[in-house]
This record gives sequence, structure tokens and C-alpha cells, in this order.
Amino acid sequence: MVLPLFKLGTLALRTISKPIANRLKKEAGLHPTFRQFIINIAQANHRFTTTVQRRFYGHATNALIRPLDEGRAVQLASELFGELFVFTVAGILLIYEVHRSSRAEARKEEKRKQEMEALKQKNKDLERELEVLKYRQSAQARGYLDFVKLWHAGTLEGHKWGRPSYMNAM
Repeated sequence: MVLPLFKLGTLALRTISKPIANRLKKEAGLHPTFRQFIINIAQANHRFTTTVQRRFYGHATNALIRPLDEGRAVQLASELFGELFVFTVAGILLIYEVHRSSRAEARKEEKRKQEMEALKQKNKDLERELEVLKYRQSAQARGYLDFVKLWHAGTLEGHKWGRPSYMNAM
């Protein structure tokens, strides 16, 4: 019951993070200081991706890369931050899920260890009980044999367990 509710909660958080990311995209270009910051990030990202593409396709990498115009840079950086926000939320939820499942697995393993220890202890107790029973059986057998030896030897004469008188004639 807990697992489906948790999964539903993570799905809800991911769904909620998308409108928040869209709001971040809209607000990113409005604040002047933040706007300049994201423009610089967008320009650096543009230079990096263009250089990687040129290397991949075998073109010259020392050619001048034209900077993006300000509007396009704000748009790209806003999209980048929006996607970064969504992936960050998804990553945090994934890490939390992995951590939660590893704790659950550790609890299961601890329970298995305790059950194994209980079974080992029960096995030791049963082995001890078996030894005691074997010893008692051995003692009873020795006692019975001693009784039979004495009975046949006739040393129990006159004892309530002694040989019957009719056997003395034998």
C-alpha cells in the first residue's frame, strides 16, 4: 500500500515541477541581474555545443563563433534552466527512491540474519536435547542390563525383584 502511494507522490511531484519550470522560464529573463547571468550561460553553452559539433563533423574548431542575439540567448538559457529544474527534481526523487529501497533491503537482510540466528540457536538446543536423551537412554539400557545380569546371577535372591523360587531349580 505504501509503495503505490509513494510512486503516485513522486509522479505528482514530477508533474508539478513542470509548471514551476515554465514559471522559472518566464521569470528568468525579467530580472536584470539574473538576465545578464543567464545570457552569459547561454553564450557559453552555445560556444561549447558549436565547438563539439564542429569537432564531431570534422570542421575547423578555430573559426570564430558568432554570439547569439540577446533574445535568443535568454530563451535558450530559460529553457535550459527549466529542463535543469525538472531533471533535478527527477534526480532527487530517484536518489530518494534508491536510498529508501536500499534501507528496506537492509531491514529485510537484518530480519533474515535474525531468523537464521534463531534457527541456529534452535538447532543447538535440539542437539543438546538429543545428547541428553541419548545419555538417558544409554543409562537406562545400562541399568536394565545390570539388573538382568544380577537377576541371572541370582544375587537378587530374597529381594522383591529376585528370582522366583521355581527358577532356582534350573
